Amino acid sequence: MRLLLDTHTLLWAMLNKPQLSRRAASAIVSPSNEVFVSVVSIWDIATKVRIGKLDKPEDLLNDPRRTLLRLGFRDLQVKLSHARLGGTLESSHKDPFDRLLAAQALLETLTFVSIDTAFNSFAVQRLW
Repeated sequence: MRLLLDTHTLLWAMLNKPQLSRRAASAIVSPSNEVFVSVVSIWDIATKVRIGKLDKPEDLLNDPRRTLLRLGFRDLQVKLSHARLGGTLESSHKDPFDRLLAAQALLETLTFVSIDTAFNSFAVQRLW
């Protein structure tokens, strides 16, 4: 399976937080799955750190590529098609980070790993 981690899922997986469901944790560590992290999540985390909503996850923001590689995750860049779809998706959900993540999951045929049921309005395949 090919997975795309939501921002909170990435943080919870990195920090071994109990909020991460067993099903999600199992899928993330399974060697048969390919795990992606969008550059959008790095931007989201950096923004939340800057405005004081989140403590800085040292390794991740100091060297995102190295941290993702160490965790066995692949980075997912933003394409023009992601940006277009993210902006045009029909949904009342307005968070631009979430809209772009949903577009990436849809266009790249990735299972989105997130506790957030708001993503169901985007018709993404969601695992939790």
